[in-house]
Amino acid sequence: MSDGLVAVYPGSFDPITRGHVDIINRAKRFFDKFTVAVAINPRKRPFFSIEERIEMIKEVFRNDPKIEVEAFKGLLVDYLAKKKAQIVIRGLRALSDFEYEFQMALTNRKLYADAETFFLMTSEPFVYLSAAMVKEIARFGGEIECMVPPPVAKRLHDKAKELENADPDKFEGEGFND
Repeated sequence: MSDGLVAVYPGSFDPITRGHVDIINRAKRFFDKFTVAVAINPRKRPFFSIEERIEMIKEVFRNDPKIEVEAFKGLLVDYLAKKKAQIVIRGLRALSDFEYEFQMALTNRKLYADAETFFLMTSEPFVYLSAAMVKEIARFGGEIECMVPPPVAKRLHDKAKELENADPDKFEGEGFND
């Protein structure tokens, strides 16, 4: 294990998927401190509130004292500096992910010289998986249990039913297409 390395895995986690969980479990082994940083992005309309996303992640990792979960707002590099973190964890599913993430990694390092990005290839069973896809499947009552941890699946189904019963058109713009 490294001496004093602090890693941050940032994302919207709307919701956390089994792919995210896989990246977290594989990456955390190499760092002394590991934070899942849930982004507050005012330009997006998430399906779950920031509080709900944090609760779900904490519930998934409730027996893991190494995992810290926090919200952050603003630039990731400012959050890294505040946490005295050196490492950003990013998962890659496809070449298109790499192009975007590579640009972000270079920008982060330009803004915060101590930042290094560790890329982890997504494990094969999760290559196809995205939070947007999971929300769309939940919207239509599809099987999502193989895509998200059990407590997340229950919340997704409950939220989808709640929104559909309130107003069938409510799905548009409610974080299903993020």
